[in-house]
Amino acid sequence: MFPFVMTISRSIFLAIFLFCAALLGYGLYLEHVQGQEPCPLCVLQRIAYIVVAVIALVAAIHGPSGIMNRIYSGLIALAAIAGGGIAGRQVWLQHLPPDQVPECGPGYDYLMDVFPLDEALGMIFTGSGECAEVDWTFLGLSIAEWSLAMFVIILVAALWILLTGGRKART
Repeated sequence: MFPFVMTISRSIFLAIFLFCAALLGYGLYLEHVQGQEPCPLCVLQRIAYIVVAVIALVAAIHGPSGIMNRIYSGLIALAAIAGGGIAGRQVWLQHLPPDQVPECGPGYDYLMDVFPLDEALGMIFTGSGECAEVDWTFLGLSIAEWSLAMFVIILVAALWILLTGGRKART
């Protein structure tokens, strides 16, 4: 029987993909089954999870080594930082005093349909009252706080591969 050699990084890329798929699936469950309408910042976080998932899936299929490990993990780290920044912005909005919360604005689809991309993103990041609402918590944390934690976990995994190069393991 031939020994199966698999890089640790390939396993981690696959785990990151499955992790993001599970998070996206749960987000869709909350939206379509529980009726939780995502705010514009939530939609951008979903896009960041999709970007991470696609890169991780390509990396898992490719089974890279050397410099490609670092490229894939670097791209995942950048997407996780972007997603974490978006989630951090939403957490900040959620912790503002009620009198400082911005007024509710139009939804993500409307902004993207009506305004140029730079203006739409500017309006999303300046905040909207709906992004500050906390309709769901688990263990005392909001969806945005959980999302920030998940992006940190993904970032740590990507940085581990980036720094170690994804050594090989025999299984």
